[in-house]
Amino acid sequence: MDERKWLFDLLNVEEQQLSEKQINILQAAIEMFAEKGYAATSTSEIAKRAGVAEGTIFRHYKTKKDLLLAIVKPTLFQSVAPFFAKKFVKDVFENEYEHYEQFVRAIFQNRYEFVKTYLPAVRVFWQEMAFHSDIKAQFQTIFTNHVYDKFKQIVEHFQRKGELAQLPPETIIRLTITTIAGFLATRFLIMPDYPWDDEQEIERTIQFLMNGLTKT
Repeated sequence: MDERKWLFDLLNVEEQQLSEKQINILQAAIEMFAEKGYAATSTSEIAKRAGVAEGTIFRHYKTKKDLLLAIVKPTLFQSVAPFFAKKFVKDVFENEYEHYEQFVRAIFQNRYEFVKTYLPAVRVFWQEMAFHSDIKAQFQTIFTNHVYDKFKQIVEHFQRKGELAQLPPETIIRLTITTIAGFLATRFLIMPDYPWDDEQEIERTIQFLMNGLTKT
């Protein structure tokens, strides 16, 4: 992907909607927040990397927190609340699946490609959510309002078919999400330099999840 195209795709804007300086500020902020973390990064450092005066940052973003949110919010809506991403709905949730495993594979592959493509911004989101209550609250609201009910319907459908264990749907949702998210976090954040065989590891992860959830 073009060095900057991923940024426009993530922010859901056209290139001409942002000034050159604003593009440089956002790109520099994403890189530095991902490398050093929000708290350890100063606006002067961001300005230096972006090649702008520090005052230019504050003309576009009133505070450093506003700059963080300009990066995190689009990541939040596209990665956590995929129902706002039309392609994700069409590719995953509007399809019918014969088995729950097929649904899991569709989510896994889609989110894997998303994280791989937008990794710098996703890394910022993962790192900062634990330290910012407002970001965490948005995460919880979006999941509850837009993800949970749809996910629960799918789980209950496969439970009625006798395919999934009769665990509370909330438990199956949690196990599914944390298993996939755990792989992605380990693969891209915790151990990014490990010589992963992604295809094989994804398959092992799916089989681990399904063998534990399948009704016996």
